[in-house]
Amino acid sequence: MSSPASGPKTGGGGFASLAGWDQDDHAAALAAFLRSVPEGAGRYQGADALAAGAAAARHYLERSFELGSPLPGHFTGYFEPELEARATKSDQFPVPIHAQPAGGCGLARDEIGTELDPYAIAWLRDEVDRFFLQVQGSGRLSFDGGGGIRVGYAARNGHPYRSIGRMLVDQGVFTTQEMTADRLATWLRADPDRGRAVMNQNPSYVFFHVAETRATDGPVGAAGCSVTAHRSVAVDPDHHTLGSLLWVETDGVSRLCVAQDIGAAIKGPGRLDLFFGTGADAGLAAGCLNQMGRVIPLLPK
Repeated sequence: MSSPASGPKTGGGGFASLAGWDQDDHAAALAAFLRSVPEGAGRYQGADALAAGAAAARHYLERSFELGSPLPGHFTGYFEPELEARATKSDQFPVPIHAQPAGGCGLARDEIGTELDPYAIAWLRDEVDRFFLQVQGSGRLSFDGGGGIRVGYAARNGHPYRSIGRMLVDQGVFTTQEMTADRLATWLRADPDRGRAVMNQNPSYVFFHVAETRATDGPVGAAGCSVTAHRSVAVDPDHHTLGSLLWVETDGVSRLCVAQDIGAAIKGPGRLDLFFGTGADAGLAAGCLNQMGRVIPLLPK
């Protein structure tokens, strides 16, 4: 694993050379960054700078870091869905999401049946809701009569992740430009048997736990802290250390982000997944991001 401190340096230019650096919200970026900084002198200095305002936050970042070498980037988005659920199974809510079974579970998606019902956390309307909840890795579930829970990623079944969106593009069902999460969900629901067969082509299956977090915070990412909308990114931990800062540039986005999550489909040094927040609007925006760009790691001085 490469550490942010070990990468090569840029040839010069500094932060002033970054298009959009002057306009970025450095205080927001620093606040997100500090969520995953352990206790110590660096955290206290950053917190002091944040408390002093936007100019001090920018000065702290420019004083404490330097730019690494640019990497070609491929950016997608993810979000935290909000789904209607029930605590018990019914005809309207027949699909369970599961806690990790005792001793684990090595069954592929199409092999999992009612034997795992004792591990059900909640019940969803259909398999499409469950599939997309598993792809996103977390979600908020609302129950009839009020109240709800947040669920977060607990474990996988050990089978490899396969992108059914990519599979359908390769088969000519959609073009790359047509493929969005919303369109895919509509297509899967249009013919439930066909949709189930396609979803089963991804053998990976996610188990959840009930996440105890404040409603105002985002879901907890792999770095162990709540992720922040438009600031947190999922990365390949073989190439970026969790908690490191990354400057991202793609169509409509130029900002400082923090590596605070991982994902089964996020592989390679330039592959990033930007967190868009919670709810339907965040989901629509996240589903539309599939762009190339560049990534520049920030290296501690």
